[in-house]
Amino acid sequence: MSIAIAGERSGVGKTTVTLALLAALRRRQQTVQSFKVGPDYIDPMFHSYVTGRACRNLDPILTSDAYVQQCFDRHRQTADCAVIEGVMGLFDGASGTTDAGSTAQVAKLLNVPVVLILNCSSTSRSIAAIAHGYRTFDPQVQIAGLILNQVGSDRHLELLTAALLPLRLPILGVLRRRDDLKIPDRHLGLIPAGELTDLNDTVDRLAHVGETCFDWERLLPLLVSEPVFTPPTPFKAVQDRIEVSATIPKIRIAVARDAAFNFYYADNLDMLEDAGAELVEWSPLVDPQLPPDIQGLYFGGGFPEVFAETLAANQSARTSVAAAITAGMPTYAECGGLMYLCDQIIDFNDQSYPMVGIFKTTAVMGKKLTLGYRQLTALQNSLLFDLGDRVWGHEFHRSTLADLPPQPLYTLEGYESSLAFIAEGWYQHQVQAAYTHLHFGSKPDLPARFINHCRRFSKLFISSK
Repeated sequence: MSIAIAGERSGVGKTTVTLALLAALRRRQQTVQSFKVGPDYIDPMFHSYVTGRACRNLDPILTSDAYVQQCFDRHRQTADCAVIEGVMGLFDGASGTTDAGSTAQVAKLLNVPVVLILNCSSTSRSIAAIAHGYRTFDPQVQIAGLILNQVGSDRHLELLTAALLPLRLPILGVLRRRDDLKIPDRHLGLIPAGELTDLNDTVDRLAHVGETCFDWERLLPLLVSEPVFTPPTPFKAVQDRIEVSATIPKIRIAVARDAAFNFYYADNLDMLEDAGAELVEWSPLVDPQLPPDIQGLYFGGGFPEVFAETLAANQSARTSVAAAITAGMPTYAECGGLMYLCDQIIDFNDQSYPMVGIFKTTAVMGKKLTLGYRQLTALQNSLLFDLGDRVWGHEFHRSTLADLPPQPLYTLEGYESSLAFIAEGWYQHQVQAAYTHLHFGSKPDLPARFINHCRRFSKLFISSK
C-alpha cells in the first residue's frame, strides 16, 4: 500500500517521478494519499493538486518519531495506496553523521520499501556502483527497485541494464530525457501550483509518463503491500482537545490563504480545528477587509515579496488587519506573515511597498538563503510558549529585517551547526511572529493555547461593548 520515492541526491527528478506516479494512479481511479518527507511546503501543493487530498509532511525532527508513525498510519488507512516523496538524497538529512530527518530514517520508521531514482546522464556501467553503494550503505533500508531517469537512447538503456543485472535490483521505470515536464521555479524553489495556468496540461503529460514509463507489473505489488509497524498510542493532548471542543462554541480564526500566503502544514490546520477553531480563509490580496466575527488571525508563509505591490495597494485590508491587532486580537504569523506585518517590504528590485506596520522594521529581500532546522528557546511568555519552552522549527527565506526585535521572542540554535543563540521573533499586541516555521506536532498543546487566547480575547471584546 505504500512506497517511498527517494533520490540518489537532490535534483534527480523525485518530484517529477512522484507526480507522474500520483497522476497515473489517479487515472487508474485509485484514491492516493501522498506524503512529503521534511519541512517542504511547495511540493505538497502539487501532490494535493493531483490527488485531491491534502499532502502530509513527515518530519521526525520538527515533530517526533511517534508523531510521524501516527500521522502516516491515520491517513494511509483512508486511501487505496500511499506514496511518500523523499527529501534530498536518500540518506541526506539534518546531520552528516546520522540519518536524522532523512528519507532513510522515515522509511525505516514506517517499514516501507524505497524506490530509488538514479540520474543516468553521463554514466553507463558506473551506475551499478552507485546502486550497489546505496543498497549496502544501510541494510535496514529496503530498496525494492530502481527508476532510471535521464536515459539518452536505446543503446544507453542497454548499457545501464547490463550493468545493473548482477545486482538483481528490479528496474521499475525508465524515463527518457525530455524538457516538457519541467515546472518553472524562482528564488525559493518551484512556483506554487496555484500560480501556474497550464498545470492541467502538465499533469496530463505526467500521467502519460506514469502510464508508459513504469513497470506496473512490478510496481503495483509494492503499492498494495501493507507496511508492518506498531502505531503508537495517539497523543492524549489531541484526544482531550477533541472532547473539549465538542462542548463549547467554535472560535473563528481568519487564515490568510492566497498566492501571497500559502505555506501551511495540513496537520496544523487540522489540529487547530480539533482544538475548537473554525477556520475562515480570506485573501489579503483581494478582500477589502477581514472576515466578520473573528477572534484570531493566522498568517502563514509564502511570497509577499512577489505580490508586494498588490498587497500594498489593498490599503483597506491592511487597515483592517492593523485595527484588529491593535485591539488585541491574538495573531500568529510565520515568515511571509511576519514580513506582511512589518512597516514595509523592499523587493529584489529595491522597490519599497508599505505593509501593515505593526512591527517597526523593514523586510529587505536579498540573495542569501537562510535555511535549516532551528531549536527555539522561549525568552518570554507568548501566545504559544511559556518562558523556557524549547521546540524545533525550520527557517527558509531570502529576506532579513532591518531592525532586531526590541525584546526577542526566543533564541535559535542550529542542528549540528555553528549557529547558536541568535535572537529572533517578535511579540507585541498579542502577536507572535517570527521567520521560523513551526509544526504543531512538535508540541500538541500549541493549538489549544492559541485557541484559549482567542477565546479570552472574544470574552473581553464582548464585555467591552
